Amino acid sequence: MKWTVLFFLLFSISCTQNDPNFDHLRKVMIKNQLQSRGIRDDAVLDVMRSVERHNFVPENYRDRAYSDGPLPIGHGQTISQPYIVAFMTEQLQVSSQHKILEIGTGSGYQAAILGELAKHVFTIEIIPELAEGAKNILNHLSYKNITVRAGDGYKGWPEEAPFERIMVTAAPTEVPQELIDQLAPGGRMILPVGAQFLVQYLWVIEKDDQGTVTKEKILPVRFVPMVKE
Repeated sequence: MKWTVLFFLLFSISCTQNDPNFDHLRKVMIKNQLQSRGIRDDAVLDVMRSVERHNFVPENYRDRAYSDGPLPIGHGQTISQPYIVAFMTEQLQVSSQHKILEIGTGSGYQAAILGELAKHVFTIEIIPELAEGAKNILNHLSYKNITVRAGDGYKGWPEEAPFERIMVTAAPTEVPQELIDQLAPGGRMILPVGAQFLVQYLWVIEKDDQGTVTKEKILPVRFVPMVKE
């Protein structure tokens, strides 16, 4: 990300983060998009209410930040629909003691949501410009428990493993074994699986204390593909 673009983005954050119109739109989002569709976890609703999504979208899409759908963030990537962010977060069942691995940082919005709930979030983005942009936004917003790096999400983050929770926000065609290996006993992972132009599904994967892995398909979705270096 060029410094002029980054400066403009951070300037926009400082100018808009207290906009009362955004506050109203976020409240409407909670009621009409999340609660009406069955999101019930109070902790998830609270962080969706407090984390300002407009800080994580490009300036030309900021007036649509709380709309019911994904938005482009550049480089062929998107920020996920608010409902999907809330649904995946609720399904992950995060606690304040969890160390989380996120694959697909994008703009940093999902990492910020997880960072409000967990002890620490390690998040990987394969596109260096997006990784740098997310890192700067999260630093500007004073997140101290989120570590961002550019890299291949298929490899996970072995030097920080195991992780109690793993979230993947891009779709591989099959579940990467490296991520299963990095899931802690008693851990839980959620990810979309499937080819880009075919039906994809969210899967919840759990590993019990003996290391036995179970998988459950829970929801049809559409995500950008997960790519390798």
